[in-house]
Amino acid sequence: MALSLMKPERLKRYKDVVALFIKYGRSDLVNQTHFHISSGQNDQALANAAEPKAEELAEDLEKLGPTFIKLGQLLSTRGDLLPEPYLEALARLQDHIEPFSYEEIEHIVSTELGGRISKMFAEFEREPTAAASLAQVHRARMRDGRAVVVKVQRPGVRETIVEDLEALEEVADFIDSHTEVGKRYEFGNMLAELRSSLLRELDFKREADNLTRLRASLREFEHIVIPEPIEDYTTSRVLTMDYISGRKITSLSPLRLVELDGAALSDELFRAYLKQILLDGFFHADPHPGNVFMTDDNQIALLDLGMVGYISGNFQENLLRLLLAISEGRGDEAADVSMKMGEPKPNFDKQDYEHRVARLVARHSDSTVDSIDAGQVVLQITRIAADCWFRLPSEFTMIAKAMLNLDRVVYVLDPNFDPNAVIREEATNILTRRIIKSIEPGSVLTRVIEVKEFVERLPIRVNKILDAIGNNELKFSVDAIDEKVVLDGLQKVANRIALGLILASLIVGAALMMRVETAFRIFGYPGLPMIFFMLAAIAGVILVASILFTDRHPKKKMDDD
Repeated sequence: MALSLMKPERLKRYKDVVALFIKYGRSDLVNQTHFHISSGQNDQALANAAEPKAEELAEDLEKLGPTFIKLGQLLSTRGDLLPEPYLEALARLQDHIEPFSYEEIEHIVSTELGGRISKMFAEFEREPTAAASLAQVHRARMRDGRAVVVKVQRPGVRETIVEDLEALEEVADFIDSHTEVGKRYEFGNMLAELRSSLLRELDFKREADNLTRLRASLREFEHIVIPEPIEDYTTSRVLTMDYISGRKITSLSPLRLVELDGAALSDELFRAYLKQILLDGFFHADPHPGNVFMTDDNQIALLDLGMVGYISGNFQENLLRLLLAISEGRGDEAADVSMKMGEPKPNFDKQDYEHRVARLVARHSDSTVDSIDAGQVVLQITRIAADCWFRLPSEFTMIAKAMLNLDRVVYVLDPNFDPNAVIREEATNILTRRIIKSIEPGSVLTRVIEVKEFVERLPIRVNKILDAIGNNELKFSVDAIDEKVVLDGLQKVANRIALGLILASLIVGAALMMRVETAFRIFGYPGLPMIFFMLAAIAGVILVASILFTDRHPKKKMDDD
């Protein structure tokens, strides 16, 4: 994309994006593209300005609005793009967003639900309990006394996000096309992932469906709860669900943590996520500390299912193999499996990638979460992949983010928690359940339908083949085979088989004739059989010599020809 195609009405957004690159150490992008933006300040003053702190990036993104806040949250998982201080600073964007007014809440709720708040709810608190980049949450009470929370989308946020995303994608496409760092990190793909995620999060009816699905998936875990949505009070912009009383796990006091069975809770939470990711293929993709609560009755509540992940069966199998390889310190296998989960770019350095992944896994094979965790290892693999020009799918990054946040939560509950041990213990159980799942009635019925379709189409396909044969239209296309070499080889095999049969006949015939007494003798034995034996021996020696001195060096013979 050329700069001339950028839309004038978005110049301010273009300026904001490039200014971020300049300020936070990505001025090499600007130098490579020769794209200069004047900020109204003296360039020398900018050059002499103090090095920006990581916390400033979070503040600047927050000032730019919800799209950039979500971009910051996405960047917080990209260890291949940003150093550790920036990743930590961007975690702040999960909380502490300025709320919007209660008057706007009243207007949106009344418009969406078709009635006044005072008529639909017995109580509705004016002050929000939480304010995020896309929505804020208010406590309320239904007419039947049921305690709920109402999540209300920020006014105008959908239009703002669509406009910002278009501007960001234009800049990303330009950087990807004109810079080496763009080709390496593929900002356009990252923005496409952000667009898909944001548009799903903006549909609260989809989130309600996610809550219902996850409740059913995790019903076997007695210490994990998910709020139930209230369908009649939910639209695409308003979500009403059960209120769960509790506190963020990371804000629990040391005394409260002592009262908990942290080891059992962290173990159950980790196993629940392994089930979601490796068995169900549907998982809560954003278990950051603000979305994981400890309830008043000592249960773990998973909140905010706007961001979920979906992964296929083949990806699940490779991911399980990767986690097992990591947990058991098998670095070479981890590198091999991870390469099956992505695709190389033109400049892919396979040897360097394999070496770095193997060394990473070996270095952390015996570590527990206080020094290195499973999520951190997966995140480091994404960084190595980017450095070596290897493309991992967006699902891999999402899983890395989920596991990284999950490890932080379980570490609070149990500082000695060892995810590697749980992965090894759970692997057999997950494999067994995957096999059982494959033979469930629904899966079996699918296979039966496939067989039925095959049988139904088989006569038609056979008739087509027979018609082609009858009309002399059947052709076989064989690629990468030299017909002359094949024919010469077959002729050589046939000749040697014929010679072998002749030699065998001579030997068998000679053996039978040895019983016939004749006057002509050689070395005291009947003469004719002895001649046959000698001919067979000479021919056998010649055949062996031919095999030893010609078949062992076929390339040399072909070159001589």
